[in-house]
Amino acid sequence: MKILITGATGFVGRRLVKSLSEHQLIILTRNINNAKNNLGSHHQYWQTLTDKSDLNDIDAVINLAGEPIVNKRWSNKQKKLICDSRWDITAALTQLISKSTTPPHTFISASAVGYYGRQDQNPVDETSGFHAEFSHDICQKWEDLALQAQSQQTRVCITRIGIVLGKNGGALAKMLPPFKLGLGGPIGSGEQGMSWIHVDDLISLMAYLLCNTDLQGIFNATAPQPVSNAKFAKALGNALNRPAKITTPPLALRLAMGEMSELLTTGQFVLPKRTLAAGFEFKYSDINSALDHITHSAN
Repeated sequence: MKILITGATGFVGRRLVKSLSEHQLIILTRNINNAKNNLGSHHQYWQTLTDKSDLNDIDAVINLAGEPIVNKRWSNKQKKLICDSRWDITAALTQLISKSTTPPHTFISASAVGYYGRQDQNPVDETSGFHAEFSHDICQKWEDLALQAQSQQTRVCITRIGIVLGKNGGALAKMLPPFKLGLGGPIGSGEQGMSWIHVDDLISLMAYLLCNTDLQGIFNATAPQPVSNAKFAKALGNALNRPAKITTPPLALRLAMGEMSELLTTGQFVLPKRTLAAGFEFKYSDINSALDHITHSAN
């Protein structure tokens, strides 16, 4: 297939490109030289979509682009950047798909479990409601823009992605330093939900959605066994053979991170009900085996 990928230089994107190497890939990136250094010069590269009138010769689109949500403190300017970096590219892709006479047959667009907002201890799945807050607002419009590309010729799959765990990047890159020093532990009460997915399973899920042409709609990209923050901290400590009993007070996070600290002090227990019903099988369903694999693997 000829596949257009956005967000290809990110933590997930780099692994996705590698996994789809048998296909003809077109990488959309603002910095082509940097992308070639990271991904290889054998792919086709586009710097912008503004010079495109359609996507007639593209078989599938995978949209992962977006400013990292935990990159910087949530000032009004940063909030706008987080939103625009997702909404603008998704709207542009949808418009080009709509203008195509032979459009891509598949549009896989990322979203996040932030769609559900804080949910206390209540488990949620793809059919559940939401708590209105900034993380939901980002995802709601992001998804709506992608779903506008749905037609008889194009199916749209939305992946609501949890905390992506993998080596050399992603959420663990920020967590590992204090845990390796024995300074890790739960945040606040530790009762808040953490819905996670091993990066290998996320890549496999995207390939599964790409190849199974009868699938469309919303799919939670989270392991079947979400855990509390306290259980996650204990599992990471065990994987590193370090204690993980130092509690981080929510107030300290609030002072350091502002509103963004809510991502750590609140959470959700998200279940991949539709994903499992679609026949996808997770390789890493248990947090202990996932973290043990990541912390002890060579790559």
